[in-house]
Amino acid sequence: MGKSIIVDFIKKHKISYIIGILFMFLTSYIQSFFPRVLGDTIDILGRSNFNLNLVKIKIVYILLITTGTFISTYAWRNLIVVNGRNLECHLREKLYSHFQKLSPEFYNKRKTGDLIAYAINDISAVRMTLGPATAMIINGIAICSVSIYSMSKIMNLKFTLMILMPIPFIIFFMLKIGGLVQKRFRVVQENFASISGRVQENIYGIRVIKSYVQEEAEAKKFEILNDAMMDSNISMVKVSASLSPVIEISFSISFVMNLIIGGNMVLNGGITLGDFIAFNGYLTMIMRPIISIGRVINIVQRGIASIKRLDEIFNVNPEICDGEKMISTNIEGEIEFKNLSFSYTGSDKNALQNINLKIPKGYTIGITGKTGSGKTTLVNLLLKLYMPSPEEIFIDSVDINDYCLATLRSSIGYVPQDNFLFSASIKENIKFFKDIYTDDQIEKAAIISSIYESIMDFPKGFDTILGERGVNLSGGEKQRISIARAIIRDPSILILDDSLSAVDTITESKLLKNIKKCRGGKTTIIVAHRISTIKDADFIIVLDEGNICENGTHNELIKKGGLYYETYKSQHEEIEKKSEWEVS
Repeated sequence: MGKSIIVDFIKKHKISYIIGILFMFLTSYIQSFFPRVLGDTIDILGRSNFNLNLVKIKIVYILLITTGTFISTYAWRNLIVVNGRNLECHLREKLYSHFQKLSPEFYNKRKTGDLIAYAINDISAVRMTLGPATAMIINGIAICSVSIYSMSKIMNLKFTLMILMPIPFIIFFMLKIGGLVQKRFRVVQENFASISGRVQENIYGIRVIKSYVQEEAEAKKFEILNDAMMDSNISMVKVSASLSPVIEISFSISFVMNLIIGGNMVLNGGITLGDFIAFNGYLTMIMRPIISIGRVINIVQRGIASIKRLDEIFNVNPEICDGEKMISTNIEGEIEFKNLSFSYTGSDKNALQNINLKIPKGYTIGITGKTGSGKTTLVNLLLKLYMPSPEEIFIDSVDINDYCLATLRSSIGYVPQDNFLFSASIKENIKFFKDIYTDDQIEKAAIISSIYESIMDFPKGFDTILGERGVNLSGGEKQRISIARAIIRDPSILILDDSLSAVDTITESKLLKNIKKCRGGKTTIIVAHRISTIKDADFIIVLDEGNICENGTHNELIKKGGLYYETYKSQHEEIEKKSEWEVS
């Protein structure tokens, strides 16, 4: 998948790649004139009573060669290297889009730091491979080809090959080293992911760390990861660092051989001093790309390792996808669960068991139960965050698996307990960065969710910028802003998943009355532990170990004297004790 994205990109930009490669060959061709012109100039200067005009002409040639090299190099770098940057951007967009499609199950198994490493380090390594490294390979091949041809013209092919004899050994050594670099770079990337994850966790959990005085302990844990990162980098450098010395030693042998044999040929009159200078010039030209091959192999092997890592991610298929029928009709809000059973991957116990429930359009239903009883699982299946079996969940008498995902989720307003706010203004958080809502609609949503007065207490009101994850707000304020975000959409189905847990009972009562008033004729599902949150619902179900153990209205459930009654009684006694304590 990752490879096909790269291939498709190259095909799409093939014209700019071809033109860039042609300019590379042109650069190499123009550069090949320099040693020859320099050698001719040396020969002219070596004559008695040399013609100064000839020297001036050669100087002009050198200036033209320099100018031509500059222009053609500028052209190919703007085509090849810029394409590398465009590919980096394209790959990152594709990866981000792929992340958006993957199911929650994927994120339950993956660390955030590892995913960040894919998006930054791995994509950067691919860009380096298909940008600068590719350019250096093609440029090196062109320069070596032109130089070897020119050298064979000055001396002869046999002598040229003899001088260049160490090069095949250099290439063989590089290829052997390249495999080790690839393996060790993969370890470097994995260690980078571990460090990224640790830093992120520590930043998010800094208040907990400080509260439990764990700064030193966390620093020691980070030091272990940092040392592992350093060791893996040093391990890779130890291998890659051997390339340059081997190349330089090999070329030193070539230069020594050329000085001995070529110098004798000059003394014997076999070649001129200018030819000898030109031959050395070409040998130097070959040396530059060969030396860069060491760096190129490092980059390419890193890129190959990163492409393999990216392929692993791109080959993960989204478990949740659009229904085959792709139904996109407007959802009214009637919901029905038929013998719904569900278990999480890797678990041999059902989180939900034989759930049968029908919610008519416009009803407000309350769901309560002990922690782990399956409340959140039920609403997550309704949102299709996990894949339900066919013919177990119906909305408007249509199997949920037949709906287009966008239609399904855009018709449901969901407010989780662990709500998320962005580092943006309160207004942007409520309208979720959409420009389809007016200021009046934003204010109305804030009023319904009982957060308007709190917002207006801020100096900048709705334009107040929130810290990361809404750090400058209380838990109750964050929940109410999240509720406003759902209400402004006016969805056919509204789900509040224990999203009033941090709100006081007075504000809660006011908010629920506002919601009931504004959502006439629309379905609302309220999940809560507090009985006060759901007591006025049209219908209440009580979950226990994945089963519906009780159902009915508040009064009916109180009369039954079951789990609901025990919960209500416990909470009522707790409120009374709290009131007595406050009075005393």
